[in-house]
Amino acid sequence: MKHLLYITGSAVLISLFALNITVAEENKAAAPLSVDEIVNNTNQVAYYQAKDGRAQVSMEIKDNQGRTRNRQFSILRLDQPDPNNLEGNNNYMGDQKFYIYFKRPADVNKMAFMVWKHADQGTEDDRWLYLPALDLVKRISGTEKRTSFVGSDFFYEDVSGRNINEDVHELEKTTDNYYLLKNTPKGPSSVEFDHFTMWIHKDTFIPIKIEYFDKNGEKYREYTALGVDTIQGNPTVIKASMKNLKSGSETTISYKNVKYDIGLPEEIFTERYLRKSPKKYLR
Repeated sequence: MKHLLYITGSAVLISLFALNITVAEENKAAAPLSVDEIVNNTNQVAYYQAKDGRAQVSMEIKDNQGRTRNRQFSILRLDQPDPNNLEGNNNYMGDQKFYIYFKRPADVNKMAFMVWKHADQGTEDDRWLYLPALDLVKRISGTEKRTSFVGSDFFYEDVSGRNINEDVHELEKTTDNYYLLKNTPKGPSSVEFDHFTMWIHKDTFIPIKIEYFDKNGEKYREYTALGVDTIQGNPTVIKASMKNLKSGSETTISYKNVKYDIGLPEEIFTERYLRKSPKKYLR
């Protein structure tokens, strides 16, 4: 089943494949969602599907002259129960741990990246990068989270997600198919952008398009979801791109063999497994 979703005011036409989702009539007549509900639902779909997950990832980096570089890696995610959730809903929208293991090309083979993402506002995420050529584990500081992820147009923060409490969220527009949110950082000196906007698909809460604007109000980065599939009942982005509009470069990411609730043990998200990869869970 194929769905074509058109983003109002843009020439972008998004093809979403195998997204078999039906909206019940009673949901259409429900009261409008608040901004906080939209943001929380979007964050849950983008980063908190199931209790854990795994994917094989292919990345193509293209410069402004059309030259390409490729990366292949596996990504593991483990969610932690939210200790502040007393109602039991979305109980795993607390801290998270990510493990990324690089396979190709040869110069990044066996390199590993790990994140301990903290849900509490004001608590800096912990990030480590293992460089096998030097047998060195490097801590990545908070100031580096908005820098290039392994030479691509994605940032380190794009991989694990930005804490929703770091921004002020405003609902700018609602269309038949989308919510348009404007997000402005509470700490503007800590980031390079002035604000970013998100086109969020109303039925699935998937961010279809994200646009970043600099201090002069000019758009300089653009994320687009290029393909979505329903996997184990979860609407999942399986292809996406990030464009750097100033440099003319673009990075495209494709996700394959995506699986949820595979029972990842917490012990593999430690420095020990940066040097010795958990091969059983990376296949």
